[in-house]
Amino acid sequence: MPAEISTEQFVSIETIKDDSVVLKDGSLRAVIMVSGINFDLKSEDEQNLIIGSFQGLLNRLDFSVQFITHSRKLNIDSYLRDMGKRSEKEENPLLKNQTTEYISFISSLVNVANVMSKRFYVVVPYSVLAVEAEETISKFIGFLPFGKGKSNNEANKKKENFESQKIQLKHRVDSVMAGLRSTGVRSIRLETEDLLELYYNLYNPEKKEKKIPKIFEDI
Repeated sequence: MPAEISTEQFVSIETIKDDSVVLKDGSLRAVIMVSGINFDLKSEDEQNLIIGSFQGLLNRLDFSVQFITHSRKLNIDSYLRDMGKRSEKEENPLLKNQTTEYISFISSLVNVANVMSKRFYVVVPYSVLAVEAEETISKFIGFLPFGKGKSNNEANKKKENFESQKIQLKHRVDSVMAGLRSTGVRSIRLETEDLLELYYNLYNPEKKEKKIPKIFEDI
C-alpha cells in the first residue's frame, strides 16, 4: 500500500516562535503588516516623493524581501455582534429598529456584493546558509599556506544559534520598517500569536477567515 501523504510535507514551516517563522531549512522569516495608501488621491509632488522614498528603500537593502497583497472575503461577524449588543441595550424604539435594519442591510450587502478585504505584508528573511558559505570559504583558506591556522578554523565552525539569528533578523526588520516610514505608510511586525492566526487562515482557506488577528486593528 502506498504510504499516506500528509499535508505537512508540503508546508515549509517547522515552527513559529519568538515572533519568527522558522522554516525546515533553518532559515527565519519575519512578517511585517503594512497599511495601505491611496496613491491616486495624492498630488503629483507627493506621488513623486513616495516613489523616490520607495526606490531609496529598495536601493538600501542588501537582502531580498517579499511584498504580498492578500485578499479574502471580509469577515464582519464581530462587528455585527457588537451592533447586535448595542441594539439590545438601546431603549429608544426608533433607534433600536434602525440599528436592527442596519445590521440586516450590512449583512446582506456583504453576502451579495462579495466584499473583499486587502492586507499588505512584507516578508523579511534571514538565512544561515550565507553564514555557512562564509565558514566554508574560511575553512578552505585555513588549509592554504597563508591561511590563519587551525584555531580560526575551529572558530569558523561554530554556527549561529537561534538567538543570534533573531538579532540579525531584527536588524533587517528595523531597516525595512524605517524605510517604509519614509514612504508615509505605517507598519508593524506580527508577533507569535498573530503569525499563528495568519498562517492558520492562509492554510485553511474558507469563504472568510475564522478570526481577525487583533494586531490588525493597530494598523
